[in-house]
Amino acid sequence: DNKAMYDTFTAFGNILSCKVAQDENGASKGYGFVHFETEEAANKSIEKVNGMLLNGKKVYVGRFIPRKEREKELGEKAKLFTNVYVKNFGEDFSDEMLKDMFEKYGRITSHKVMYKEDGSSRGFGFVAFEDPDAAERACIELNSKELVEGKPLYVGRAQKKAERQK
Repeated sequence: DNKAMYDTFTAFGNILSCKVAQDENGASKGYGFVHFETEEAANKSIEKVNGMLLNGKKVYVGRFIPRKEREKELGEKAKLFTNVYVKNFGEDFSDEMLKDMFEKYGRITSHKVMYKEDGSSRGFGFVAFEDPDAAERACIELNSKELVEGKPLYVGRAQKKAERQK
């Protein structure tokens, strides 16, 4: 709660504000903000409290980074990807064919065609590259490429489940 957080951090300097983030029911969201009067106090608290166990939990204490800056940084990282999602190939397509199609772009760390119970391809799979440049090149060169089956391939960055559900 706010008092416990205040009591923990007041040892490092004068606190201008201290707030534990809460959900709509008033329960703690597990993080909060402490605004110190001086940068020195903030740095001291980061140095001493970051990584400590508080109430049985390891805590992260760091400088406040505005949401826009965090999103910008994540945006840059999102451009760097190594996992590629491939779809629209036929049911006779194999793991070996997938590897053959992608290995000219760079070293592959894993590749997988997703199969039905009867052993035929479900028409999609994944390729993981060691190098983000190789993954990007493969996407640029193979996306929309026509295979014998006639459907254009879709080749793009593989998204995590949480990203797909947005």
